Formats: sequence, structure tokens, C-alpha cells
Amino acid sequence: MFDIFPLNLYYPIYVNLSLVIVVMMLLNSYILPINDQKNISYTNFIGYLFLFFSIYFIGTRAVSGRYFGDMVTYNRYFTYYSQGGEAELDKDAFFHYFMKFCSYFLHVKVFFTVCFILYVYPLYRISRVFFKEYWFYSFLMFAVSFSFWTYGTNGIRNGIATSIFLLAVSFYRNKVLMISFLFLSSLIHQTLLLPILAFIGTFFYQKSKSYLIFWFVSIPLSIVLGGFWESLFASLGFGDERLGAYLVGEVDKEAFSSTGFRYDFLLYSAGAVYVGWYFIFKRNFTDKIYLQLYHTYLVCNAFWVLVIRANFSNRFAYLSWFMMGLIIIYPYLRKQFFSNQHMVIGKVITVYFMFTYLMYYVYYAK
Repeated sequence: MFDIFPLNLYYPIYVNLSLVIVVMMLLNSYILPINDQKNISYTNFIGYLFLFFSIYFIGTRAVSGRYFGDMVTYNRYFTYYSQGGEAELDKDAFFHYFMKFCSYFLHVKVFFTVCFILYVYPLYRISRVFFKEYWFYSFLMFAVSFSFWTYGTNGIRNGIATSIFLLAVSFYRNKVLMISFLFLSSLIHQTLLLPILAFIGTFFYQKSKSYLIFWFVSIPLSIVLGGFWESLFASLGFGDERLGAYLVGEVDKEAFSSTGFRYDFLLYSAGAVYVGWYFIFKRNFTDKIYLQLYHTYLVCNAFWVLVIRANFSNRFAYLSWFMMGLIIIYPYLRKQFFSNQHMVIGKVITVYFMFTYLMYYVYYAK
């Protein structure tokens, strides 16, 4: 069941399979209308196939620190707990209790499969709840996102926490469940306090223009003041004691390959900013949930822009990037804007995925 592929081929297999699926989706968008029953049947079939394949393929991967980063650290903890060790309580205690509980009756590789299910199921659920029979397009955006692989195989706890955040949003109309899952996401990884507080704030302040101005202003503030923001937030101890290390610690080998002001990733982040601006201000899209998600994205991404030079700024970027695919695709699946909307959706997903594909084969090529 496990270890069926050489470790160095896991991501190339996944990213090239994603390419095939995206190309097939694009071609299909030129052939059939999005509401055609043949298209709905096809996308549902491919969607479920891709979902279950990813669970098996990624969830049952071998334990490796070289290829899957922090996975080896989780494995070390799990082995320690399976031998009767006490749960670590000084950070993200809930996740450590969960790991210890699983160690009583699960093999470590089954545990990692469970973790991946906890990571990927909320992405499926929020897509299904928000977009019904068109869920495939949203789920595909999540699955081909630039950071999807990393936080499914390396930053596992962070990835699960952000997915639980999205699971909470999927219960938007049930405030008790929504609040419960938001709280749970913060217990899994305390850095989720930033998007949680930003999201809660959107219930009280709804002016999109102000949020957009805040995002734009964060760019010159970051450029002019340099490392001031990293030092400031580290001294304030935002979230927990790890923030200081994330902001001013030694270089993370799994982080962005170079530090400094990352104009390339700022441009990438701006894609979701532009889409939200276009639909809200130019096309008068006033969906309440979308507005709140967009505002949350702007706040969290602006925070990352301010600390963009930090050695661990990838961890802060993910606090907005995990919802980026949803921000981009949401309007297209909720309202008819174009006469050939299915074709437009196909092109949007293709362009979005090409950043992921090119970053692997061009930017990170060894």
C-alpha cells in the first residue's frame, strides 16, 4: 500500500497529473456549457477521482525529511507518543493530544493519511457547500495552488489548521458550528489567530475600499521602513513565542529561496486582489460571504507584505494564500458575468495553475 513511488518523483507526478486535469478541463470548457448535464457528470467524476487519488497518493507517502520537510519531526513525536511519552503542552497542545490519541491504535503512516484527509476534506466541503454541482472548479483551484503541496506534506499542522478555518466558513449559516471550528483551528496552530481576528472584524466593518487602501498602503510602508515591521511584531509577541523566530530567526531551508522584498510573490498575491477589485467595484458583486473572505484576505496579505523580508515569511504568506484560489474562483461560480463564462473559468484556472507549474520547473529547478 505504501512507498510505491521513488520519493523524488512524488511531486513531479502530482504536478504533471494536475497539468493533464487542467488541460482536459480547459478543452472541455470550449466544448460544453458549464450547466450541461454531460459537463456536470464529467467534472463530478474527475473531481472525485482526483480527490481520492490525492488522498491515497499523498496521504500514504513514505516518511522523509529530505522530500517532505517537517514530516520527519511529526514522525518523531508520533513514535515517542506510541511508546508512552507525555504530550507536549507548550505549543499547539490540542494537536499533540490528537497525535498521542492516534498513536494508541494507528500506524504512523495511517496517521499521516488521516492528517491529509483532515487537510483536503474541508476544501471539498466548502467547494460543495458554496458551489453545489460546480464544486470541482473550486476544489481544483485549491488542489493546484502554489502552496497546496507544501502544506499537505511539510507544514502539516498549519495546513490542517487553515483547512479547519475554511471548514468553519462552510458553516457560515450555523454560527455555533462556525465559531467552534474557528476556535479549533486556533488550537491546532496559533498563527490562525490572524485570519480569525481579521474574519471576525469583517462582521463589524464592511467597507471594501478601506480594506483595499490598507493593502496598497502596506506596500510603500514595507519598502520604506524595511525590517522595522519584523522587529515590531516580534517584540509584540503576536500569536506565540514562535513568531519572533519566524520573523528574525535563521533562514528556513524550506522557505522562499531568497529573502528581501519579494516582488514576484507580491505580484502573485495581487492576482486575488485584482479579481476581488474587479468584481466588487467594476461588476458590483455584493455577495456577503465573498466580501468577508476578500476583506480577510486583504488584511492577512497586507500583514505578510509588511514582514515580507522575514526569513520565514512563507509562513505568513500562507495565512492569506490558503484562501487565494477561493477568492479568485468564487464570483465566476456564483453569478453569470460573461456569455462564454465556462471558457473564461477554464482560462482563469489554467493561468492560476501555470504559476504553480512554472515555479516548480523554472524558478526552483536545480
